[in-house]
Amino acid sequence: MDELDDKILGKLNENARKSYREIARELNVSLTTVSNRIKRMEDEKVIERYIPLINQEKIGYDLTAIINVKISHGKLIEVQERISKDKHVSGVYDITGEWDSLIIAHFKDRKDLNGFIKGVLSMDNVEKTNTQIVLNIVKNEKRVMK
Repeated sequence: MDELDDKILGKLNENARKSYREIARELNVSLTTVSNRIKRMEDEKVIERYIPLINQEKIGYDLTAIINVKISHGKLIEVQERISKDKHVSGVYDITGEWDSLIIAHFKDRKDLNGFIKGVLSMDNVEKTNTQIVLNIVKNEKRVMK
């Protein structure tokens, strides 16, 4: 990874559908250079996949929640994998501190959130949860860090 790779990733973060030709023109490098570097980053799993960034509110999911989960010792991965399969969940993280896992999920309303939390709490090896509701999203993107 070098400065040009970072710049290419930055352009893809702005718009993953931007053409290689357009990226090359904006960075003042050849089309072949951009193509080869993106291919290499894909092969090396620096770029894992391309997905749309969906505005959850536009599709009816007006409520975003951050949910901390306490999980029985030795059952972390098993529980996280079950939770990650739920359609509401956009992120599942191992974390340090008092809680074992952090979940980011999106819901249509409080009733939808309530059903999800009760479902998580009914899972074997889930000890407790703590839910925070997001009031405002200031920034929500994965960026290239240098």
